[in-house]
Amino acid sequence: MTTQRGRDLLLKIGDGAEPEVFTTIAGLKAKTLAFNAGSIDVTNADSADGWRELMAGGVKSATLSGAGVFKDAASDAALRGAFFAGSAPNWQVVIPSFGTVEGPFRLTALQYDGPHDGEVKISLSLASAGALSFTAI
Repeated sequence: MTTQRGRDLLLKIGDGAEPEVFTTIAGLKAKTLAFNAGSIDVTNADSADGWRELMAGGVKSATLSGAGVFKDAASDAALRGAFFAGSAPNWQVVIPSFGTVEGPFRLTALQYDGPHDGEVKISLSLASAGALSFTAI
């Protein structure tokens, strides 16, 4: 994979319709997708020489975050709606020249910041709320 522009990494929120339509969260200047594969310790008195044992599979999770400038009423309304409903809509993360990660995420933090001499800024954090899929490009 060659070097990619950061602006081409996109966060999109689904509308829950069938077929689902995704809206790009406008104005985000920084976006992050992180995966975690937590282990489950199943060590017990019968573990060989007291060595730790881990359950196969473990617990998978992902987090999304973004920050930027408030720019688009449609994506802002979708974010606000998901936050106040406490829902976990489907999200897409488009990774340029790699693929798309899709699945349910709950919006765990939504922050607006507006200094008197600057633009309104937005920050968001999301946590996976179910199985995620990956589609390669």
